[in-house]
Amino acid sequence: MAEIMLDNTDRRLLRIWQSEPELSLADLAERAGVTALKAGRRVAKMEEAGVIQGQEAVIDWRALGYVVAVSLRVTLDKTAARAFEDFLEGARAIPEVTEIQTFLGRVDVRLHVIARDLGHYQQIYRQRILTLPHIADIESLMTLTEVKRDEALPL
Repeated sequence: MAEIMLDNTDRRLLRIWQSEPELSLADLAERAGVTALKAGRRVAKMEEAGVIQGQEAVIDWRALGYVVAVSLRVTLDKTAARAFEDFLEGARAIPEVTEIQTFLGRVDVRLHVIARDLGHYQQIYRQRILTLPHIADIESLMTLTEVKRDEALPL
């Protein structure tokens, strides 16, 4: 993806929209001090360039009864030719895995897993996670408190 040059108007649109994503395009334009047509063109340009990748609902999984969150740091057996591909394919298929990140270093992959309770987590861990291919080592870190969760950029 090529880097796009943003001017002050683009930054103002992004800053307002990320703090109030429910705004209509007309309201966004009004808050940014531009016409709806100009705001629409700017937003379309940023979507086309990949700056804006979409909108999504943020759902609090705890409100739906998922009270356990665990980060798993996984080291893979990299002697297998398709270790990453096979592992990631399997991990993507587990609905309770809500995040997957890959790293350089001793730890290769981090999985974020949610569960309804410790018994449910134990079931996911034993029956789904530990059966994933090419695991050489795995470390579990249970989340106690979420201190900061902010995806807003300083624009």
